[in-house]
Amino acid sequence: MVACLFYVVYNIHNKNVYSIEKTGGYTVREIRLKARAKINLTLDVTGKREDGYHLLETIMQTVALYDGIYMKKLEKPVIKLKTNLPWLPTDARNLAWKAANLMRETFGIKEGVFIEIDKRIPVAAGLAGGSTDCAAVLVGMNRLFGLGLSEAQLEEVAGRLGSDIPYCIRRGTVLCEGVGEVMTNVVHSCPDCYVVLAKLPVSVSTASVYKQLRWQEIEQHPDTKAMLKAMEEKDVAKMGKLLSNVLETVTIELHPRIAKIKARLMELGAEGALMSGSGPTVFALFTDRAKARKAAALVKREFALKDCLATRTYRVRRELRGEHNNDRNKIQHQYK
Repeated sequence: MVACLFYVVYNIHNKNVYSIEKTGGYTVREIRLKARAKINLTLDVTGKREDGYHLLETIMQTVALYDGIYMKKLEKPVIKLKTNLPWLPTDARNLAWKAANLMRETFGIKEGVFIEIDKRIPVAAGLAGGSTDCAAVLVGMNRLFGLGLSEAQLEEVAGRLGSDIPYCIRRGTVLCEGVGEVMTNVVHSCPDCYVVLAKLPVSVSTASVYKQLRWQEIEQHPDTKAMLKAMEEKDVAKMGKLLSNVLETVTIELHPRIAKIKARLMELGAEGALMSGSGPTVFALFTDRAKARKAAALVKREFALKDCLATRTYRVRRELRGEHNNDRNKIQHQYK
């Protein structure tokens, strides 16, 4: 029997390790990914389905803040999950674990996988931290096991795990409708700017917020068309004035300090401030990096916050996405 010869190569640009067979084929052995957070520039509730799910119209935007995801193939057919937060579940209660399990079952993957998550995105914050980790694992499974799935196919799988996970596959500036599954890429994406994220040390149940929302009584709704126009004009100041989230009517009543953080960020030079998702995180847009950093430091100290930082909007380069090109077994670009 002739042994199969291969070389192990570490690609510095992509941060992935490949086994390169002598025949020239590439097989990814381990991979590192960046699971980025999101904010909602607008969030409106336009109706409610018979099954109880609310219908949304929201403009989502990716920011640079990310969780680090490391994945490696295992010979044994198991899923091992590790995180830097000892209290986070590492079994079937974790969306990342569910993502790996769904991919193994759906596509008949025999090997196992080890997943390590370095959490940097605040947990239960309205920033899609769990959903973006889940999406990154779906992408990682696609690349590790050479499935060759397109972005659209991954989004379909993601929809089985949660309503905002398909967006976390796509990322960038996207108008999401329905329960989040109807997505339209915004042609004139969000202009580059700095974002301060400030999270109160409280837990907010998304399901509870929607349950308490009196959507039919809401008088002030986001102006989605105006926000899209402001982005087309690259007018961050106008965008700031148009930030709007109907879920604030519930969450701010429960946690009034959210409104105080918003007001303080405006005093510190923000173009606009808003609660992201169902909260409790507040984000603020800045055009000046130094002002953003100073505001984050002051708000963190004044409100005694553990999670308060300055980041920036993130522009997705779709032409570099392997799933976008759907080049089977020749995925060369990092999920970055």
